[in-house]
Amino acid sequence: MENKYPSYAHVFSEFDVDDSYLYDASFIVFVSKNEISLKKFYTRSLERGKEILPLMQGLLREDSVSDLFIYLSMIESGFKPRAVSPKKAVGLWQFMPATARHYNLKVCKGNDERCDTVSATSAALRYLNKLHKQFGKWYLAAMAYNCGEGRVEKAIKKAGSDELAILIDEDAKYLPKETRAYIKKILLVAMIGENAVYDIETELSDESKCVEVEVNNKDSLEDVARLISIDSETLKALNIGLGSKVLGKEKTFYTLRIPIEKIFSFYLRYNMPSQEVKEKSYMINHRVSLGESLEVLVQKYDTSKDDIKRANHLENDFLVLDMLLIIPVSEKSFENLYQ
Repeated sequence: MENKYPSYAHVFSEFDVDDSYLYDASFIVFVSKNEISLKKFYTRSLERGKEILPLMQGLLREDSVSDLFIYLSMIESGFKPRAVSPKKAVGLWQFMPATARHYNLKVCKGNDERCDTVSATSAALRYLNKLHKQFGKWYLAAMAYNCGEGRVEKAIKKAGSDELAILIDEDAKYLPKETRAYIKKILLVAMIGENAVYDIETELSDESKCVEVEVNNKDSLEDVARLISIDSETLKALNIGLGSKVLGKEKTFYTLRIPIEKIFSFYLRYNMPSQEVKEKSYMINHRVSLGESLEVLVQKYDTSKDDIKRANHLENDFLVLDMLLIIPVSEKSFENLYQ
């Protein structure tokens, strides 16, 4: 399986999983049964979450949590900010009400911060860091996030080990069935995602499956191509209008077309200049209501039309009912909104 998923070593390292787990019989069976459905799930989730990934990535880096924990959110919610589970967990990180309140998230109709990208992600990262400090390994933190630290503590005590293969043994059943599958899903979807980063088994030449991203004028097409593991000639073919290996100095930032399969790796790996990150460091979600326009949102959030269009890759001023937007706001505005 190492030939099919060369990304496994990186994935396992980030989750503190021993490389030998790749050859675990139950994991091999799980991969065989679920890789097709999880590849489809990965693609759907990636398309759904492309607008919020840059923000989530920045928060992960600020809290010194591995970029790969973005896959935990993917498994939890499929990147649906308002996802609701049968157990009434809500949001990108599927917080139950009690846990949400413990991490200072407001839980009420009309202002449920579990649905806010910034607030929910920040709370999830505080919780994950707490769990990692408690258990010492990231895969244990991930499993405790799913079933609770008490269940994981009891499982370790009963098994006499905190080794992954032992804890999720299908016969011993130290942990709930859902949790045993949960950690396998995270590892597999991370392997699938990181394979896409490495340009493994991915079709990249279909121009109809492209998205636009912003890059700094100091970065050449070859720099971006190397970053997202795509052939530079392919990238140039998708951006014929630029006509140069170097993007130029006429503008500070340029819009670049990249294959949709590469959007995840771009946002995880591309670093915008510090002033751009600072400019977009405070963001909120807004779902467009009937009659709302960019001008209305500019007045409501004390921001600019250009900032909203740039953050959401809007080519014009047209808004669609129920469209989910990312609204860049100042620190003062952000604090006022959540007072």
